[in-house]
Amino acid sequence: MVTLGIDIGSTTSKCVMLRGGTDIVATSLVPGGIGTNSPDRAMAEVLAKSGLSAGDISYTVVTGYGRSNYKGADMQVSELSCHAFGGRFVFPKLRTIIDIGGQDVKVVSLSEAGKMTNFIMNDKCAAGTGRFLDVMAGILQIKLGDIETLAAMADKPSSISSTCTVFAESEVISQLAHGSTVPNVVAGICESVASRTASMVKRIGVTEQVCMSGGVAQNGGVRRALEKTLGVPIAYSPLSQLFGALGAAIYAYNKLQHEK
Repeated sequence: MVTLGIDIGSTTSKCVMLRGGTDIVATSLVPGGIGTNSPDRAMAEVLAKSGLSAGDISYTVVTGYGRSNYKGADMQVSELSCHAFGGRFVFPKLRTIIDIGGQDVKVVSLSEAGKMTNFIMNDKCAAGTGRFLDVMAGILQIKLGDIETLAAMADKPSSISSTCTVFAESEVISQLAHGSTVPNVVAGICESVASRTASMVKRIGVTEQVCMSGGVAQNGGVRRALEKTLGVPIAYSPLSQLFGALGAAIYAYNKLQHEK
């Protein structure tokens, strides 16, 4: 039995194809999310990688920002539930998920059995999100992939105290004008994201094991800053950005098993 999970985010579209509820057959991640043709391109890519056709898929679940606009799935499921399923698949003892995406931040608490018990979300402001990091990287004229390396080179992280992207941009320019090095400014940006996120996590409580999901999970500079701020290790997997799609594929499998 093959199931498919599609996660349509604000900036990327992801697919995970699962066989038997346990074996990942193929994955895809395509830039561009809601309002673009990226979900279709992600679907085409995962089919090409797997060597299967759409007719081979038993059930498809879509999640994420753009789930309501996607017509090619059998069911829509909240991204909170899907990230919980995907996270527990990779980290069986997971209790806290910190999902930092392109436009929002979510924190989800799970019971020992993996049931969602609480969550908090910030979707009103881009500060602390992937978009925030995109803007900061643009100001510094660096690649997003360089943030982790540059942050590790810092000897005195700059203070970026503003929680507003626009004001933080001014702070970064001011820090550079006053002689701060790029590595120190980058480290300050990572600490700013970590501080804002940690305040959300602490509002619902930190229970280990803790992991990050979403695109920003790949940023080691932010992960390390968050570990320092929260005082707990942050689990990471190369699949972290795919947790939503993975969880959707698992949800699809469980639904079919339940119907049987």
